[in-house]
Amino acid sequence: MAKFERFYDPEVLARIGRLELRARMVVEGIITGLHKSPYHGAAVEFADHRAYVAGDDPRHIDWKVYGRLGRFVIKKFEEETNLRAHIVLDCSESMRFSHAEGMSKYEYGGTLAASLAYLLNRQMDSVGLTLFDSKIRKRVPPSTAKNVLNLIGEIMDETSPAEKTGIDQVFGELSEELPRRGLVIVISDLFAPRDELASGLQAFSLRGHDVAVFHVLDETELTFPFEGNTLFEGLEEYPEVNADPRQLREAYVSVFEEYLQEIERIVSVGGVDYQRTLTSEPLDAAVISLIAARSRIRRIRR
Repeated sequence: MAKFERFYDPEVLARIGRLELRARMVVEGIITGLHKSPYHGAAVEFADHRAYVAGDDPRHIDWKVYGRLGRFVIKKFEEETNLRAHIVLDCSESMRFSHAEGMSKYEYGGTLAASLAYLLNRQMDSVGLTLFDSKIRKRVPPSTAKNVLNLIGEIMDETSPAEKTGIDQVFGELSEELPRRGLVIVISDLFAPRDELASGLQAFSLRGHDVAVFHVLDETELTFPFEGNTLFEGLEEYPEVNADPRQLREAYVSVFEEYLQEIERIVSVGGVDYQRTLTSEPLDAAVISLIAARSRIRRIRR
């Protein structure tokens, strides 16, 4: 088994694979809502041709092609094309945090990214991946090809989280590079200045992208359950700290709760679909929760 295949957990993929049927029963299909274009009117762009089939609007027949080739084809516009999804995975040093024998945030986020890529790919959607810390580190351009899953797994396996986070600059740069509007899925612990996060997410929204965020955390980051004198390892250029966690717990939990509330405020103002998930939680549950949230939002907006 190739090393990168660790991100494609067979049990997770089996549950994710069944998601389509479950979601169809509840929300008319896992991808159906995503494929309904939010872009209407004259702003659609010509993208390609496809063969004419009975029932197609004859106004969309390309008569120039008929005159040249003697066959009917339909002009295929941007709003008819499949979803373009861009998964943006945080590979900064804080993502390598794990407690006891659990998965690190990077391993969990990578498995989540692989599972989403698998699901989108089997629906014939275009999916790609970007790894970032303070810079864009590696990229797999969006594609519907089957080997895109191998490429995504390989670059995640080759990457070891080691640098600081730089959301504002990276998201601004990436939003300009993405060629067309689509779905941007951010997977990160969001350990960055709040103003940078707000402006970074806004950069995607202003360019017409639909944005979803998986906020990946380790449960110990919320509860701070440590006992006895403990040496805390510094990440992203922070120093080591030797302290008694019992003296810090109340203040830490209070500050962390304020941080979470601020994150939720930022994403709600920006109209971002937000899902907080812990590395101890089942991956398919995180995906189901996000899809359910997206379907509720669409029903409200209609």
